[in-house]
Amino acid sequence: MATKIIDPVTGRKIDERRFSSISRRELLKLTPVMALGAFAIPALQTPLLKKGLAFSDWASARVFRSGHLAQTFSDGEVTPFNKFPINDYDVDDPGVIFENWTLTVTGAVQKPGDYTLAQVQALPRYRQNTRHVCVEGWDVIGRFGGARLSDFLNMIGADPTAKYITVACADDYYESLDMATARHPQTLLCYEMYDQPLTREHGAPLRLTVPTKIGYKQAKYLTDLKVSHVLDKVGYWEDQGYSEFYGL
Repeated sequence: MATKIIDPVTGRKIDERRFSSISRRELLKLTPVMALGAFAIPALQTPLLKKGLAFSDWASARVFRSGHLAQTFSDGEVTPFNKFPINDYDVDDPGVIFENWTLTVTGAVQKPGDYTLAQVQALPRYRQNTRHVCVEGWDVIGRFGGARLSDFLNMIGADPTAKYITVACADDYYESLDMATARHPQTLLCYEMYDQPLTREHGAPLRLTVPTKIGYKQAKYLTDLKVSHVLDKVGYWEDQGYSEFYGL
């Protein structure tokens, strides 16, 4: 007998096999309906939009497959480095002193502490040509290199039952990832772009590269990483109403 899933908006049961067959395109068909309802009655605008966003995040999380890879591209398809947009929440360069930089690890881990860039670079390096998609409407194909976040989580002894990782950044930005995304094989602690060390404008010395997520999930200038079972804060933009999951 198929498992029943409860729709968090309507409270109705959805057959899991039927739900799994729903394509992302079909889910997007709901958007005009939700938008019409939201704007028809101004007093209901905010709650309806929040419910619609919650459903979208819930649905995206259900269809996410940890073994499904984002599309990769040939070297000839990569956007030239000088045409890769620089997009920041605050400043292009928060003034990280590279010689003093460490990534401070806390939370549900066996080996908390401060980790150097050399320790991250000692893990196996992966390079990938993947698409970076910005919520503002543009996208480019970049070449990224670094250590798999999953390898780093294994190195620090992350609790296998933990649900989230959160990161804080030198420019006071903050972000979170669900653990399935954090352990996805294409999610990198990125210290290279185009086979060269990250530039300050692109997040040096360390940033997230997450080709299965929207651009604002891919935090730059990392300074802290926490493994946790619950979230105190989701992310800078999410805490202002943006999508929490936003898978691609």
